[in-house]
Amino acid sequence: MDYKVFEAIPTKVFGKDKKPTFEDSSCSLYRFTTIPNQDSQLGKENKLCSPSRYADALFKSSDIKSASLEDLWENLSLKPANSPHVNISAILSPQVINEVWQEETIGRLLQLVDLPLLDSLLKQQEAVPKVPQSKRQSDMVNSSNYLDRGILKAYSDSQEDEWLSAATDCLEYLPDQMVVEISRSFPEQPDRTELVKELLFDAIGRYYSTREPLLNHLSDVHNGIAELLVNGKTEIALEATQLLLKLLDFQNREEFRRLLYFMAVAANPSEFKLQKESDNRMVVKRIFSKAIVDNKNLSKGKTDLLVLFLMDHQKDVFKIPGTLHKIVSVKLMAIQNGRDPNRDAGYIYCQRIDQRDYSNNMQKTTKDELLNLLKTIDEDSKLSAKEKKKLLGQFYKCHPDIFIEHFGD
Repeated sequence: MDYKVFEAIPTKVFGKDKKPTFEDSSCSLYRFTTIPNQDSQLGKENKLCSPSRYADALFKSSDIKSASLEDLWENLSLKPANSPHVNISAILSPQVINEVWQEETIGRLLQLVDLPLLDSLLKQQEAVPKVPQSKRQSDMVNSSNYLDRGILKAYSDSQEDEWLSAATDCLEYLPDQMVVEISRSFPEQPDRTELVKELLFDAIGRYYSTREPLLNHLSDVHNGIAELLVNGKTEIALEATQLLLKLLDFQNREEFRRLLYFMAVAANPSEFKLQKESDNRMVVKRIFSKAIVDNKNLSKGKTDLLVLFLMDHQKDVFKIPGTLHKIVSVKLMAIQNGRDPNRDAGYIYCQRIDQRDYSNNMQKTTKDELLNLLKTIDEDSKLSAKEKKKLLGQFYKCHPDIFIEHFGD
């Protein structure tokens, strides 16, 4: 609508013209715009275009080396890849690659999860994640704090304990002051691992009880995944979760991976007992739930179900679905070779057929429906002879070939 490819059909509300804004509803009507004068220039961005002219402009080839996906699409050619006009840089920029991953991930997510509104996904698509430096690289720490972290890491490595290793990895994201407190509170006898584990668990639990939820993006998707779990669609819920986590920025994704791994290890009933009268699994869920999801639109039961599902499948939720990986690879190759990236790549929402098959199917289906209509008129016992003769006469006038095929000469 912004580029006048199509426009809203004006409607009146209480006798006044309604402002033409796009509404995705069954009561909103739109039409393609026409070109009053092809030679006139109303400004490059506001020029009225037919769909075909818009496509020509969108995929017009040029010699510009593009940095973003939108720029590449503008420079694409609909001609075969061996056309001399195609001149796309052989190496795609990280921005283009990130945008393709983002677009295809969201596309698949829309297939799996029924969302009432697309606002959250559209906002997510606008913010293409950049790969940041790690927290410890970006935050300058003094030598004393660095030493405390090093001592804790060295202790963990010396114990060969999966629980301690997972907990120490989480300390990477704790503030320096908390790490110093942990180091200063360390028991004098390092072999008392139970005291060390209690100290680490309390510190990590304290930090994440006040931290902003790691999955605070795409809250509508939380509901969709929880609904899939309630209905027993575990495989679909797993793929949707993988796509949701793929949309996390690099640092939050890595932090969440470490936390979820620690939660899964700590929840093991054979591991260190976190609370005497409670199951480890329930203690972990209760302490860390709000650090993962704090969605007011999600019931407590569904929140618990989602958190436990993430813990149980922590080894799989960070994997990239094979189908998504294949589609992104094909699409990037198409962009690199100067072809339309949506022609042979992407998720298919309908069966694709060529023009000849479409024409044949259209003619056959129309003919079959006309024969059914004629048969219905002829066999309708409720019609009087006069009404039936009138309808058959009208049918013969419009479709004599179908009439003769059914009744003969």
